[in-house]
Amino acid sequence: MSKFKKKANTKQDIPTSALPDIIFMLLFFFMVTTVLREVTINVKQRIPDATQLRKLQRKSLVSYLYIGEPKKTDQWGSEPRVQANDVFIEPKDVILWVTAEKDKLNEVERDQITIAMKVDREAKRGLVADCELELRKANARKLLYTTIQELDE
Repeated sequence: MSKFKKKANTKQDIPTSALPDIIFMLLFFFMVTTVLREVTINVKQRIPDATQLRKLQRKSLVSYLYIGEPKKTDQWGSEPRVQANDVFIEPKDVILWVTAEKDKLNEVERDQITIAMKVDREAKRGLVADCELELRKANARKLLYTTIQELDE
């Protein structure tokens, strides 16, 4: 007869006391490392090249206007449109949009707002000029055009 006997009622439970901690750590990891896209761009963007660029100091003061032909032409037509945040607006609505963007900032920073225009190279100048005029009326005087830097080879 052998010295070792098999026990009939052995428990093989997996300890689950650390599972909530592990799940919390995974959740926290994915929350920290995931970047959420703020705006879905619905216009085509073929940005012109640039030779002289300056880096922005404070990106929190920048609001973007996108001008170009809609990606879904069957739904929104083929004429160039102005997109602010996730919606298409008319140039006459730019003042209301600027006011809403300024309201998101602190009172001392409202005059420092910068409007960055991402304009498709095929967009009509008249639409851009209308937006510029409305930006002047809204007292949004800091304006920049987003471009792609030309690489020297």
